Amino acid sequence: MHRRRSSARRLVPLWMARRGRPDAARVDGMSRRPDPLPARVAGRAFRARDVPEASPARLRASDLWIPAQGIRLPVARRDVVSVCRAILLTLPSCAVFSHGTAAQLAPLPVPRRITAEDRVHVTTPVGVRARRGRRIRGHERALHPDEVVERSGLPVTSPARTFCDLAEDLTLAELVAVGDAAARIVGAEAIRRAVERVPARRRSAVLRRALELLDPASESPKESELRVLLITSGFGPFRCNVEVRDGEGGFVARVDLAIVGLKIAIEYEGDHHRDKAQWRRDQARRRRLEALGWIYIPVTQADLDDPRRLLNDLRVAVELRS
Repeated sequence: MHRRRSSARRLVPLWMARRGRPDAARVDGMSRRPDPLPARVAGRAFRARDVPEASPARLRASDLWIPAQGIRLPVARRDVVSVCRAILLTLPSCAVFSHGTAAQLAPLPVPRRITAEDRVHVTTPVGVRARRGRRIRGHERALHPDEVVERSGLPVTSPARTFCDLAEDLTLAELVAVGDAAARIVGAEAIRRAVERVPARRRSAVLRRALELLDPASESPKESELRVLLITSGFGPFRCNVEVRDGEGGFVARVDLAIVGLKIAIEYEGDHHRDKAQWRRDQARRRRLEALGWIYIPVTQADLDDPRRLLNDLRVAVELRS
């Protein structure tokens, strides 16, 4: 019996090691805090080889995780900036974060499926092999000096270049939302120049069409998505975030989208909860718009998911005013 217990004690560290568990943190069923790391690496990403005083058991402890081979990062740091700083330790100096990763760092509005990726995008110049790894999606592409900026201490593709790269992964509406946001940062002309640099073989129809639809006056991804839906359905021209004033010049409202000549206002209304005071202000605002002769068309996510009724209502409104 005594020998069996001793054998079990010897097997516990081996079992933990096979499962990648921290044998330094739990022995014989008793847990304890991992030993402190050296001050020079505490709280940040570091290369395991740069801390020779830390034992293999310490480097497997429960307060650390492995974002890339040979790298350790505190478990509390899983945000995109921290992960990129960790992976940067493994990259050549010419590499930059790009695509959806650059969009998150900017930040530019990308859909959840992009932000939920467990890999970061890394671009290296032509002639430098694309990086590969469990958490790295590599690209080997031409990189111009003005297409690289620094964000949070990280080398990142510029908003204009990021817009071009994302044409591979986004729908037209999603790409226009990114382009609208990028144009607010760097201007529409910078976006245009970036698109012209894209090799013809990669300048997709989606990228070209998105460039045509850009409008930096749009202020939210849902406004951009709504505008793309309506334009591609044959409506317009639209102006974004139009100020409506009364006959005396007093401010009445600022509407998301307007066919100004027909006095049709179209607004996206989010599903967020509104308090009673806000609801009353919204009702008064709508009443004043309609009193001035505007047709007011509210839009929700349900309309974007299935736009048939929305498009029919807008068609009727246009016919009434035409």
